[in-house]
Amino acid sequence: MSYLDIRNLKKRYTKNGPLVIDDVNLSVDKGEFIVFLGPSGCGKTTIIRMIAGLEDVTSGEIMIEGENIVGKQPKDRGVSMIFQSYAIWPHMTVFDNIAYPLKLQKVGKDEVERRVRSVAQATDITGMLDRYPAQMSGGQRQRVAVSRAIVVEPKIFLMDEPLSNLDAKLRVSMRTELKNIHEKQHSTSIFVTHDQSEAMSMADRIVVIYKGRIEQIGTPMEVYMDSATKFVAEFIGTPPTNFFDVTIREIGGRLKAVNNSFEFNVPDELEEALKPYEDKEVDMGIRPEFIGLSPELERTEWHLSDTVISFVEPQGSHSILITRIGETEVKIHTTSHMYIKPSTTAALNVEPDKVMFFDRETTKRIRKP
Repeated sequence: MSYLDIRNLKKRYTKNGPLVIDDVNLSVDKGEFIVFLGPSGCGKTTIIRMIAGLEDVTSGEIMIEGENIVGKQPKDRGVSMIFQSYAIWPHMTVFDNIAYPLKLQKVGKDEVERRVRSVAQATDITGMLDRYPAQMSGGQRQRVAVSRAIVVEPKIFLMDEPLSNLDAKLRVSMRTELKNIHEKQHSTSIFVTHDQSEAMSMADRIVVIYKGRIEQIGTPMEVYMDSATKFVAEFIGTPPTNFFDVTIREIGGRLKAVNNSFEFNVPDELEEALKPYEDKEVDMGIRPEFIGLSPELERTEWHLSDTVISFVEPQGSHSILITRIGETEVKIHTTSHMYIKPSTTAALNVEPDKVMFFDRETTKRIRKP
């Protein structure tokens, strides 16, 4: 049995209102760092608030170590939560802020002292225990919020976009700190964010959520390289996946993905899967780094189209090239042609095993049998 099991979880705010959380199922192992990733309003915060007991559950079960905690008071669930706003008391010292939940539990004074100093050491704020929040930076206040959450030694550690109020540089360093603390404490953590960089850099597994439903669960590389739905392929990745409206047709005895601007050979391994879609429209997706370009106009078997480079966006370690294929804007990630000039004509060739096709109705990935 998993450490945390969420089973058929549903949420309505009114009796006959729409489902804002629609049949969510998730199993989390002890010690995992799980990231809920999705756009604003997708339901990710609502799910962790239901785990914490801050939102009522319409139906379903939330099991921690085999016990259903639905209906229990928040203080009796064995979970701690860090909020976006930190929610630390301005009139209390750092020590008292961290100690507050222990005092509510009527923990003895010596034990409070020991545990507060222990977590302060883990979060590197030992020298700040006598300060007040107003005397601290945003990153230091964040560490206080983390310390207060872990001092009660929770079964589950919940974090609701805890880095969103920090500047960009501090956000990056705090990602590492939070993952370090997670490892030191051997905690089980669920981290909510809409920032894919945070998700990719921190998660053991990412849970991609959209419109109250789970789109995909997988490691960072699984959701990036093997996206299960069009939304996942679209949402994860910078620049995002390039999409083309294509019709599957057999031309000259070979299956092709066709639109007004190109006829692309369907990769051999996908022919069987795409055969039922013959004469039907599907979505074809290619990530920017899997489109190669040849200014010498060399065209491979996997030639997509010729194009004229419109803009070049240098990024230091690579460049983003912007062009068009017909009416569709296309972005290309390149390290081999970083200094190419706008207005250059080039042939675009694709890595065939990286091309994705999605069913128009279900939006699910069309996979080889």
